[in-house]
Amino acid sequence: MNNKAVILGSNYYIGLSAIRCLGVHGITTVAVDYSEENTYGAKSKYCSERLISPHYKEDPKGFIRFLKDYAKRQSSPPVLIPCHDAYVEIVDEYLSELQECFLIPQTDKGLYTKLMNKETLHRLAMEKGVTVPETVRVNEENFFEKVESMIKFPCIVKPVDSASFVAKFRRKIFKVHNKEELEKALEKAQDADLEVIVQRIIPGFDDHMYTFDAYLNQEAKVTHWTTCQKYRQYPINFGASVYTGQKHVPELYEIGAKFLEEVGYKGFAEIEFKKDEETGEFYLIEINVRITNFNNMLYKVGLNMPYITYRELTGQPLEPKAITEDTNIVFWYAFEDLLAIKDYIKTGQLTLWEVLASLFKPKAYAIWDWNDPAPGFAFLQNLAGKILKKITRR
Repeated sequence: MNNKAVILGSNYYIGLSAIRCLGVHGITTVAVDYSEENTYGAKSKYCSERLISPHYKEDPKGFIRFLKDYAKRQSSPPVLIPCHDAYVEIVDEYLSELQECFLIPQTDKGLYTKLMNKETLHRLAMEKGVTVPETVRVNEENFFEKVESMIKFPCIVKPVDSASFVAKFRRKIFKVHNKEELEKALEKAQDADLEVIVQRIIPGFDDHMYTFDAYLNQEAKVTHWTTCQKYRQYPINFGASVYTGQKHVPELYEIGAKFLEEVGYKGFAEIEFKKDEETGEFYLIEINVRITNFNNMLYKVGLNMPYITYRELTGQPLEPKAITEDTNIVFWYAFEDLLAIKDYIKTGQLTLWEVLASLFKPKAYAIWDWNDPAPGFAFLQNLAGKILKKITRR
């Protein structure tokens, strides 16, 4: 296959998973990073080339120029696969330029950003009849009265732009229990020049979080899909998946496929839902418009999303496929799951026995692979270095 696959970001296991998913099929994979530090994904035996680019935020035009110059030197246009929200944002911003020399599934400039932005997503979902958590915007009249009457405490202060918020505060949301905490959270966001909204917390433990994972072709039709159930996340209650299993939930297809097709989405997307433990209703929480944390689990159950993307964009689409039975396979990011387990037990949300009983399932690991061990060892080396730094600072 002449078309290379350019992977943006190998300093996290999402990029590593994309490299492996493509490399096993003999595709030339190119890892692009702005630094060599902690890029354990590029240590994979499936990584064919390694490039160091200008920083996508410090020098965005230089970054885009770097990508275009590389693509123009190739015999065939490469497939571009961003593996972090920040990369998705810049790809969306410069989509018209990048489409001149790269193969990219999305053709509607601005749609990625619209779906990543929590406020515009909320409005779009409501327009399409999809249930979303009750929300109050900071600039609304009678803001505090609406929070106390409609949202009620505790509630969450949620960023409009998650990537910037997480980069600043190292968390996805602020959970507040009263007006005083709400005011402090809003002040923090304002000081950081970050826009936020306030939402009701949908009742239910973390295992009430579900996902609809799908690929939509260039006609914006779902061709490949499955659904999953989260069991644990980190940070607990409002974090990223660390222990998640494939679980067939037909209702999520009915909601998710209809929504994505109606907005004209193309490529891979993952919609996160939460099931209200009191009503059983599914609420749309957010959408990931790039390869996600448990991509390796999707691969293990038979949906190689990076390869599906590659094949369609290079004119050799794979047959449609849906995983409509329960495979019992779980994604496991052991390092952060151990941190999560400690907090779940400490807060009384899980018992040690419940945790141990959950672990006896076939697993798709975030990083470790017996056939490709170098990234795992590199990750452990990076982790040991961070721990040593913390110890020496004391």
